[in-house]
Amino acid sequence: MTENLRAGAALAVAAAAAFALTAACVKGASAGVGNEMVVFFRSAVSLLLLLPWLLRGGAAAWRTARLGGHLWRAGFGVLAMYCFFYAIAHLNLAAAMLLTYSTPLYVPFIAWMWIGERPPAVVFPAVALGLLGLALIVKPGVQDFVRPAALVGVASGLFAACAMVSIRRISDTEPATRIVFYFSLLSTAISAVPLAWTWQAPTGTILLLLIACGIFATVGQLCLTRAYALAAAARIGPFTYTSVIFAGLIGWLLWDERPDAASLAGMALVVGSCVLAGWKRPEPALEE
Repeated sequence: MTENLRAGAALAVAAAAAFALTAACVKGASAGVGNEMVVFFRSAVSLLLLLPWLLRGGAAAWRTARLGGHLWRAGFGVLAMYCFFYAIAHLNLAAAMLLTYSTPLYVPFIAWMWIGERPPAVVFPAVALGLLGLALIVKPGVQDFVRPAALVGVASGLFAACAMVSIRRISDTEPATRIVFYFSLLSTAISAVPLAWTWQAPTGTILLLLIACGIFATVGQLCLTRAYALAAAARIGPFTYTSVIFAGLIGWLLWDERPDAASLAGMALVVGSCVLAGWKRPEPALEE
């Protein structure tokens, strides 16, 4: 393993741990406040943390002619967060995390339809295996054929894939820092709207969890961005799935969550198929 890959892999694993901790904070906070507040705090805390860094370059650093593209990216990203956080609150942590991390199964087809990027042939069998894995997670038992929360989790992966493709559409002129800035700004503004009728004063513990959610998500995004800068996305991507392992350990320790054999088999299929589908295809980093 080269020095850059070793450093990139270490940062990707650190990002995965941070994203798993983000999910754990979301699950804990969801017991006391609604999904709308969790999404808002995750976005607002991230914006506050990034604002000094992103504005150091002055007006030129955030001036853009692609506001429409940023709006598409923010809209899909916020929808993905709402769905992801809902799934976290109602499913075991590892399964919810993996349903969102299934984005490589959808990105090639969304990019094909939206921006005309034809997927390579290897994507088709990879997606077939991945969908089988998702079916095992979403339908773990005969008496539990379709769980609404699991379908919402699948939707979070689809919306996250749309957000990734929207990043690709504007990345030819927009640097990563500007994309992150506008996502944080617009997602905070969008998620603030439902607070007009859903706001409730959080307790001290819930407030700490909400703030921690934004901090861990920002740390994870910065680590992952740096990891992708150090090594090829195809080499770094597989390490990001350690977040499912971290989430599984946290879920077991804090909530005694124990996935059944079908779910474990589905997770293995999804991870393997996502790695295959994304091999040698650079993808934008996930926003949590």
